[in-house]
Formats: sequence, C-alpha cells, structure tokens
Amino acid sequence: MENAAHNPDQHMFGFRQLATNGRKKIGILLGAGAPVSINVGTHGNWQPLIPNIAGLEKLVLDGLKKEQSAVYLEIKKTLPNPNLEKVLSRIRMLAEVTGDGSLFDFTSKNFTELSEAVCNVIREVVSKELPAAANPYSELVSWINGVTRRFGVEIFTTNYDLLMESALERAKTPYFDGFSGSKNAFFDPSSISKNDLPARWVRLWKLHGSIGWEATGEGEVVRVPNSKNANMVYPSHIKYDQTQAAPFSSLFERLKSFVLEPDVFIMSTGFSFADAHISSKLLECLLANPTAALFAFQFGTLETESYAKGLALKCPGISVFCSDGAIINGVEAKWKIGNPPTKHWHEIRAEYFRDGNFLLGDFKRLARFLATAGSDIAQEEISSSATEATV
Repeated sequence: MENAAHNPDQHMFGFRQLATNGRKKIGILLGAGAPVSINVGTHGNWQPLIPNIAGLEKLVLDGLKKEQSAVYLEIKKTLPNPNLEKVLSRIRMLAEVTGDGSLFDFTSKNFTELSEAVCNVIREVVSKELPAAANPYSELVSWINGVTRRFGVEIFTTNYDLLMESALERAKTPYFDGFSGSKNAFFDPSSISKNDLPARWVRLWKLHGSIGWEATGEGEVVRVPNSKNANMVYPSHIKYDQTQAAPFSSLFERLKSFVLEPDVFIMSTGFSFADAHISSKLLECLLANPTAALFAFQFGTLETESYAKGLALKCPGISVFCSDGAIINGVEAKWKIGNPPTKHWHEIRAEYFRDGNFLLGDFKRLARFLATAGSDIAQEEISSSATEATV
C-alpha cells in the first residue's frame, strides 16, 4: 500500500495492555532463537548460550566421526529445505528400513550409531545451565507471576533445553509439562485435554520433545531426571501424519485446541515459522477463529523473515513485528513514529524502538519489556489499594 506506515508507539501501547490483562488467555510460542539472545562470550565476542538450529548442526558435524559426517551430508543433499531435525528423521528411517543391505556404505547398525552420535552432541550442547545473573527466561517468569490471572499461561516450545524449567523452578512457580511422577515420570494425556489446573500453574508444552525424554521398551515415553541416554525422543518430520501416540499427538492437539479457544492471545519469540507443521496448524486455527490473535516478534527484517511474512499476508489475525517494519491486519509497511499515546511514553519507547529499529524481535528485550510492564501494573495496584485504604 502506497505511503502506508505503522506507528510502533500505537501498537506497543496496545500490546502492553494485552500483556498485563489478567483476564486474557495468553500463550507463548518459544523457538530456537530464544537462547541465542543470551551472550556467554568474553572479551567482546558474542557466543550464544545455545546456538540456533544452523549453529547446532555445525556443532553436530564437528562432533561426528569423519565417515559419519560424510554420510550425514549425503543424506542432507537428498532432502528439500533440509535441517538438523529432518536429517535426523531420515537417518532413523534408514536405520529401520536398510535391513541386511547398505546405503552410502552404511548398514542399519551404522545408521543407528549415527543417530545416537547426533543425539549425544545435541544433548551435550543444549544441556546448558541457565545463567544465575539476570536473564530473559527469569524475566519472562517474573512477568507471568506479576499479573493476577484468570487463566494459566501456556508456553509452547520447540526447544529441547531445560532453560524454561530452570527459570520456573528458581521462582518457585508451579508448572505442568504433561508428565507425572519423579523417578520415571509418565505422560498423562488426559490432564492435557482437561486443562483443569489452577491458573497460577504454567503449562509448558515441548512440541519437539526434550532432553530427558526416553522411549521405553513398551513404546511409551517417560521423563527421567539427569538422563544420559542418547535415545532422546523427537517427532519425525517425515511421519507426522502417522504420529498418533503420545506425547506428540497430545501436545499438538493442545496447541490446536488452545488457538481455537475464544479470545486468545499468542506471542511468539525466537521462532522462524520455517516449521511447516506448526505454521500450517497455526494458520488453519487462526483463520477459523477470528477472536484469536498472534503477535510474532521477529529478529530480522521484513525481507528476511519470509516465512512469518507469508503467514501474516494470508491471515489478518497474525501480526508480524520486524526490525524495519511490520505486517498488521494484512498491511505491510515500515515503521514511522507518530503521536505518543501518553505524555511520558517516550521513556517507554526506548525499551522497544531506537534509531529507527524495532527491538522486541530480540527475546532478551521482549522479556524485559514484559517484566517492566508487569511491575508497573503491580505498583499501580499497590498504590490503588493504599489510596482506597486511606479513603
């Protein structure tokens, strides 16, 4: 649209109201870009706590034996739009179907060993501890706890790490991830479908599995504390339509059910929307539910965030916020500062907009924006209570 522009102040004022509305059903979609925002490098060198999928794949290749990495790359060549998870799915398929034959001079046993080697590296890379200092995960939990809520916040994540769990436990915030028990926690799909926990409990749904999830001999999945087993559980991208067993079918069904609920608000961070299975499910449900809204906070520009942009142009319920502009109600436009919504709004503006760039595509800045918004609301409630008591 010619001469169109989006005023970031206007939209962030509205977002702040949504984020602090205790009567709203709120969901968070957390992707691989989230831990990338935590810098653990020294001497000015940026080193993410956990790399994104591309960075993780590089570490996997570096950790494999020479012949294993060669076969990994050969398999990757055969896949459209390949990534680490797709290659791992294909490796596991080949381990099942190769039988007594061979492919790339690898037998079924070799493919099984390659799968285990890939998982060993992944587990080692994502088994990082959450920093003790201020970090976005803890600030996200601070925002969750800082608002009196009618409905529990639901976090859907594709990440295998335990960073979100660590942040919740440090804040003594109760959460449910679908498993019950301690030694060999079992998956309970009925609890997910009923969703009748108290509102102060956070719901944490790990759509792609997690370190510590193991497959038993009976075909079930259990969560084992301090697991060192290389047999981590991931959904297979090439078998999504055949995946009927828990936990993945139940977790994806929960995502669908949540988005179809009336008056829900979802914010995504660190998620590229390149995962076609999740993106198509979101698009389908948001088109079917005009009362639902998704705010996608993207780190890149409108040009580079092609997957998110494509969804937003198809569905007015999806708003995409990029560094240089946004797509809101199907209108793509650059940012342009307009009249501030309140007298002192320029102080808040510095948290999300600087030098012409929108900053909340960075998970660290988004979590800080939410945490400060929540603290402001809490302070207002205290002041209001004190005034009423005086009167």
